[in-house]
Amino acid sequence: MAELGNPYLLHHLLSAVARSPDKEAIIDGDSRYTHGELVQASNRCADVLCGLGLQRGDRVAIFLPKSFAECWAIFGTSRADGVFVPVNALMRPQQVRHIVADCAARFLITDRQSWAALQVELGDLTSLMGVLLIDDCADDTDMRLVPLAFDAPVPLAPAANAIGEDLAAILYTSGSTGRPKGVMLSHRNLLAGARIVGTYLSITPDDRLLSVLPFSFDYGLNQLLTSVEQGATLILLSFRFGNEIIDTLAKEKITGFAGVPTIWAIISRAAPRIAKSDISSLRYITNTGGAVPTETVSRLREILPTTNIFLMYGLTEAFRSTYLPPSELDQRPTSIGKAIPECEIFVLDSDGKRAAPGEPSILVHRGPTVSMGYWRRPEETANVLRLNPLREPTEGCDIVCYSGDLVRQDEDGFFYFMARNDAMIKSSGYRISPTEVEEQLMSTGAFHQVAVIGLPDPVIGQLVHAIAVSSGPEVSAKDVLAECARALPAYMVPRNIELVETLPVSPNGKVDYKTLAAERTPSKETV
Repeated sequence: MAELGNPYLLHHLLSAVARSPDKEAIIDGDSRYTHGELVQASNRCADVLCGLGLQRGDRVAIFLPKSFAECWAIFGTSRADGVFVPVNALMRPQQVRHIVADCAARFLITDRQSWAALQVELGDLTSLMGVLLIDDCADDTDMRLVPLAFDAPVPLAPAANAIGEDLAAILYTSGSTGRPKGVMLSHRNLLAGARIVGTYLSITPDDRLLSVLPFSFDYGLNQLLTSVEQGATLILLSFRFGNEIIDTLAKEKITGFAGVPTIWAIISRAAPRIAKSDISSLRYITNTGGAVPTETVSRLREILPTTNIFLMYGLTEAFRSTYLPPSELDQRPTSIGKAIPECEIFVLDSDGKRAAPGEPSILVHRGPTVSMGYWRRPEETANVLRLNPLREPTEGCDIVCYSGDLVRQDEDGFFYFMARNDAMIKSSGYRISPTEVEEQLMSTGAFHQVAVIGLPDPVIGQLVHAIAVSSGPEVSAKDVLAECARALPAYMVPRNIELVETLPVSPNGKVDYKTLAAERTPSKETV
């Protein structure tokens, strides 16, 4: 491993915590695990993977609920010179197949229950060499199934040969068209993100961080890496009700908590519970996955008067771009802040020149967290990652990330989000591809045409709303939604299917999504 203070590969972060092996690292329900146990489990995972033939750069898909096992699987894959691909546990088997097949994963780490649901979809994938089960698999006849037992002897994994610029992870994110695509992140990308967030949130070994975001999200993953880098304690929570969050904040003396707008709306409604609970340890909360309504921020400040609130903006392709210091909330409540440390953010007009203050233009990100692009999608990568137009070619190669989002910058250098420059739907912190939902609705045979849009919602950001032309008089929207719920995660299922005679089209013959959204969105005058 790298020397302490000089990590260049993801698993080198374990070098620091190995020096305090008895300190709590991960709390998973009623189970508590030390730094030493995290290191041991990660190394064991690496040994098993290498013993099974994993080669440098091979992809390892991880399909597990938020758990201690998911944590060591991530570090173990890195230690084995592999590339980890965390898959959201809410994904349905068809979606998991798309990810596993798209990245040509050589191994899958999962549990018996999940594999039982996935086996039909993944059984014919020839790229998949092995399925590693974290629980017993003694009765299985599939020769690819391998138990990740901790007592059987296996060869020790050799030292990793990767360097910081090599691929470490692929995070799948939905685009405005088609199925999710994989964002490639290097070891240096991930380490820079952990270092930067740890800096501006002032995270220390004394912090106790509540983790509710999945590790398939860039910020959920960052919480794990930052906590390990700083030697802090990470408390894992999968919740159904707001009271569970409040109870955990109090019981575990949480000091830091990251959430999405939906969670903050839930917390706001849980004010009576908060009033009866001692959560004075909560030093900060931080937001991702969309803007938090101003009224929600005001409510949070009322019920959490001693807690700092950090509002942020980011995109998976470059991780975190801006943050607003809590001291600026009163003066700039709608701002997404300024650039995070070590990065530069600027806005460019259509000519590739710096936009004037107040002019809505494209946000561009420059710095060490700019990703390696999209897995096996060179054309889409070239559209997002480009040479810095503000530097002359003779000044060297400098790649920046075009967000596709319209922002404006004020005279003091603070940024304000204006609009998304694509058709993505942002609901409950999830990026949802309208096309993927449309494909599922069309596969039912109930419609001639379908268009899916996002409608404003004060709690979850946007509601997934479907507008469809029926293929017959007997179509039942209720039955179609039930069928969709069996194929899509709950957050992707439309709240409603609106039946219409025809869909509006633009002059080039394409469905006019802007008109559909405008007709169903109240104007500012009527709000």
